Amino acid sequence: MQIFERLGSIQFDPVEPSFGRNAELVLQSRVAGYQPVLLEGLLYQERRLWDGFDKVMCIYPTQDWPNFARRRALMRVHYGGEEHRPMQLAEMVRSELQARGPLSSIDFDHDGRADWFWGETRLVRATLETLFSIGELGIHHRVNTRRIFDLSKNLLPEAVLNALDPFASDEAYQDWHVLRRIGGLGLAQVGSGEHWLGIVGTKSPQRQAALKRLTEAGLVTPVEVTEIPRQTFYARTADLVHLDEMNSCNPTEAAFLAPLDNLLWDRKLIQWIFGFDYIWEVYKPATIRQYGYYVLPVLCGERFVARFEPKFDKKTRRLTVQNWWWEADVTLDQRMQAALTRALKDFGTYLNADEIALGAAIENDRSLIEVIGAAKSL
Repeated sequence: MQIFERLGSIQFDPVEPSFGRNAELVLQSRVAGYQPVLLEGLLYQERRLWDGFDKVMCIYPTQDWPNFARRRALMRVHYGGEEHRPMQLAEMVRSELQARGPLSSIDFDHDGRADWFWGETRLVRATLETLFSIGELGIHHRVNTRRIFDLSKNLLPEAVLNALDPFASDEAYQDWHVLRRIGGLGLAQVGSGEHWLGIVGTKSPQRQAALKRLTEAGLVTPVEVTEIPRQTFYARTADLVHLDEMNSCNPTEAAFLAPLDNLLWDRKLIQWIFGFDYIWEVYKPATIRQYGYYVLPVLCGERFVARFEPKFDKKTRRLTVQNWWWEADVTLDQRMQAALTRALKDFGTYLNADEIALGAAIENDRSLIEVIGAAKSL
């Protein structure tokens, strides 16, 4: 929960490789001893976390639900009217959920079709997603990538469900969301990009105005990076203490990051600061991928040192390092080797793996044999 309170939200992505979805990968890189059951419990049992919309589909503290009232109101204006075809089934869906409890789209006996954002789909699915976007439904739980919906009143505490929009103006809301997003990024550049998605009514002029107000209030601090001239960045003032803490932190701890980790939300910034060029290739045709389907950046100390393609066999409990690509200017020393070995062991523990093996493509890579060899036996 401290991670969520600091970052605000973590991006959810339905792609589910054998070694965990994006949100689980984000948490395993930050929380010692993390196991997927922890996130599952906070989301769908304790309900302290909410499976909802922020930047895109994200997971955030349930207590923040009232703060997204403007988003839900906007969705109701655009899609919640009776003239929209999915809303023609709204009353039927509400009645079925009330009578039968949590349901997914496959639980409804209705064959209607609808044109939806990504293409044609079942009409009842479009109805469920519309009611979810306007706040009437929430996600009770998921079965793999399938969402099971329920009425929000059955999922949210009454005080949260009935709370009024806490912001007296659009500007107050924008200040909250921009500040929150900066915290999720750690360091933000003002230019447009995916890292600013989902902040209602906020394009470049509104964002600039919010940053000015937050700076004048002392909540954010402009930051310059010596090696990046003519660029101003922004950090939450409360987070500046972490820059001082860096001088005393262990410079050679390592972690395997999720493709949609908060740190990677602004890939231009990562290229500027770290000199690391990362593209998630999961949606690219295999023939034009430079690396692989689901490749994780490897952070060691203050540098991105490699990319890592894992594979996990749930039956044999074997974690295989399928492939590994070192960055061009990396020299493996004993401290880095030890850090990478610890990270690999931690990753195996997160998966409850019984063993770690090298893939055929890199089994003769001398720079990896000792790293992997020391972590092979769990």
